[in-house]
Amino acid sequence: MRIDHAHAIKLVILGRDGTINEFRDDHVKSPEELLPIPGALEAVARLNHAGWHTVLATNQPGIGRGLLDMASLNTVHLRLNQMLAEKGGRIDAAFFCPHAPEEGCLCRKPLPGLIEQIGERFGVDLSHVHMVGASLRDIQTAKAAGCVPHLVRTGKLAALSDEQVAEQVAQVPGAQVHDDLAAFADDLIQRERRARADARGEAMAPITAPGALS
Repeated sequence: MRIDHAHAIKLVILGRDGTINEFRDDHVKSPEELLPIPGALEAVARLNHAGWHTVLATNQPGIGRGLLDMASLNTVHLRLNQMLAEKGGRIDAAFFCPHAPEEGCLCRKPLPGLIEQIGERFGVDLSHVHMVGASLRDIQTAKAAGCVPHLVRTGKLAALSDEQVAEQVAQVPGAQVHDDLAAFADDLIQRERRARADARGEAMAPITAPGALS
């Protein structure tokens, strides 16, 4: 497929648990268990308002283990979009792997199958797609699929030291680290604005929004 980059959609792929909502070891099985991370819903809305489409890519092994069914997952994602709508945001699509790890599927992250499905569905060159997650597995998936990898220090990573996070990021060259999804959104939007200003030869006002950590 030939991609016209000048007219291709702007796409961000987001992990769910630990990135948008609080991570649960026992899985999010109902809308009541879906607890947004502070600032995450607003971050998605800011991305949408800046012209970015947002898509979920999430492992949901609880389905394969019989802890929840497809109807339950759909109600969780319906609730997520309702909460996003209250902030002026949306998720364009939710792609998920329903398999348990032992099933050996090709769509379970860190394998790139799920992300490749997203690329095909939206007709995008994955090298122009930013992928954000809250685990080493997420950025490994992004790298394997050819996306731009971003790690947010929420979910399980919130308890790790700078050194421990750096050890994980070192395994995925090129990965960028952000405090949370809000910091990622601010950084991406500001980078895009700066690039547009540079292209027009204009000066930008100083950037004060939090950006990526090195």
